Amino acid sequence: MSINLTTHNLVVEFGALRALGPVSIQIQAGQFVAIVGPSGCGKSTLIRVLAGLQAASFGEARLGEQIIRQPSMRVGMMFQSANLMPWRTVMDNIALPLELAGISSIERQAAVYDLLPLLNLEDFAKAYPDELSGGMAQRVALGRVLIQKPDVLLLDEPFGALDAMTREQISLDLLAMWARDRQTAVMVTHDIHEAVLLSDRVLVMSPRPGQIVEDIAVDLPRPRHIEQTYDTEFAYLAQTIRKAIRL
Repeated sequence: MSINLTTHNLVVEFGALRALGPVSIQIQAGQFVAIVGPSGCGKSTLIRVLAGLQAASFGEARLGEQIIRQPSMRVGMMFQSANLMPWRTVMDNIALPLELAGISSIERQAAVYDLLPLLNLEDFAKAYPDELSGGMAQRVALGRVLIQKPDVLLLDEPFGALDAMTREQISLDLLAMWARDRQTAVMVTHDIHEAVLLSDRVLVMSPRPGQIVEDIAVDLPRPRHIEQTYDTEFAYLAQTIRKAIRL
C-alpha cells in the first residue's frame, strides 16, 4: 500500500549554513516524483529527511500522518552505490532484509526467486558481486529494496554511475517493477531525460538553500518506453525543466 509524503516549511541547517528550504511539498500516494536541480542545492538532503536519516532544523516532514523522525520499515532507500556484501551471493544479498526481519529460509528463497526474473537476474542467483557488471549490481541493490515491499521508494541518484544504455534499460526495469505495486516513489537525478521518462511530476530546486521553484506535471501516457523520448511533447517537457534549472 502506497502512502502520502509531505513536507511543511522544511529547513535543514548545518551550523550557520542553510542547506535546504523552506520546502513545502505534497506527494500523493502512488505518484512517481523526480527531483532535479543544480549540484549542491540540497536534493540529497531532502531525500535523507524523507528517509528519516537527517533531522529537520525547522518545519516537518510526514509519512502519512506521522512526523518523520527516524527510518521506517515502510520506506525503502536506494543509493548511487550498490553497497553489496561481497561474501554473499546475489540471492543472499537480495534476501538480506528478510533475513534481518526473521523470515524463514524457505520464504526468503521463494520471494527472491519471484523477483529475480523482473530484475533480469535469474541466471545470476548464485553469482557474487565481483562477477557482476555495474548494471547488474544496481539491479541487485534495487531487488534488496523491493523485496521488503515498501510503501515508499526513495532513490538517490541510483543509476548515476552507469553508462547511458545500461541506465536506460534499468530505468525501464524499475518502471515495470514500480507499476506492479505503485509505491510512492521519489527519485533524485541529474538526468533530465530520466526524470521525464520515469515520473508523474518533476520538482525543480533552486541553488542552495534549495527551494522548489517549479512543479512540472508529466502527462505522458504509461507504460513508458524509450521511443517516447523522441516525441515533441517529451522534448518540450525536457526543455521546460532545463530552463527552470537555469533560473
